[in-house]
Amino acid sequence: MMDPTTDNAAPTGDPAAARAALEALRAEIAKAVVGQDPAVTGLVVALLCRGHVLLEGVPGVAKTLLIRSLAAALELDTKRVQFTPDLMPSDVTGSLVYDARTAEFSFQPGPVFTNLLLADEINRTPPKTQSSLLEAMEERQVTVDGTPRALPDPFLVAATQNPVEYEGTYPLPEAQLDRFLLKLTIPLPSRQDEIDVLTRHAEGFDPRDLRAAGVRPVATAADLEAARRAVAATTVSPEITAYVVDICRATRESPSLTLGVSPRGATALLATARAWAWLTGRDYVIPDDVKALALPTLRHRIQLRPEAEMEGVTADSVITAVLTHVPVPR
Repeated sequence: MMDPTTDNAAPTGDPAAARAALEALRAEIAKAVVGQDPAVTGLVVALLCRGHVLLEGVPGVAKTLLIRSLAAALELDTKRVQFTPDLMPSDVTGSLVYDARTAEFSFQPGPVFTNLLLADEINRTPPKTQSSLLEAMEERQVTVDGTPRALPDPFLVAATQNPVEYEGTYPLPEAQLDRFLLKLTIPLPSRQDEIDVLTRHAEGFDPRDLRAAGVRPVATAADLEAARRAVAATTVSPEITAYVVDICRATRESPSLTLGVSPRGATALLATARAWAWLTGRDYVIPDDVKALALPTLRHRIQLRPEAEMEGVTADSVITAVLTHVPVPR
């Protein structure tokens, strides 16, 4: 456990101190991961909203390292599951095990019973195993043999995936995609960031030893709970609510889409905008907060028409066009 006398410890229940602790995550994670501030911010927003995150990027851009660094800096229990074609649902959720000595079955918890579950390369396992996370992500419980078992709080699934055009992948079904609060894209690093990465490795950086890299806990579950209470108290005006609804309704009318954003997506956008407003130091939401979180919150909740994809249209370009055309409240 983190020593409460250290400089990084924040007083329990103090929203201002909790905000400072969460802001310190950027600097702490940067000790291990170079140039991924937007992804770090997205992960913090998801924790504040009790949501889950899908990280997409080509292999080798530090997706797994990013999640491990977040868990280390937040002092959360974390487990990792490598999703493979032969992985079974019980390998994730747990199963009943027969004890010959007592002639009884006992429940053996799976790796999903943790604070932060890293579902590595989730789209490399078939839909049957992917769906094993649906109840955990939505209900925050696992039901085995008719008995529901609650998951710990906080609980976040951070799933990584390679782009679906790579061989040996299974696209996530719409029902599961909708369970993810945010979809964050992890780009290739800039030239200078890549030079910094190689320089660190040349100086002895070991991505498997975060403590040696200097990553230390800077926030706790108590800080997170205080932050959540503050986010819940963030004011949302009727004009902002209507703005969120207009954005989502506009996607349903886009000629480039077969599926627009659902009311669940609108609720998610309002929640992430509130979290972002609080993180930036305000107790009320403005239109720029909505715009800032629109892409990561909505990009995985829409479905392009095949002909639009052939013309080079992307989910991000559709959402950007919607943001341009929907009137901004004054």
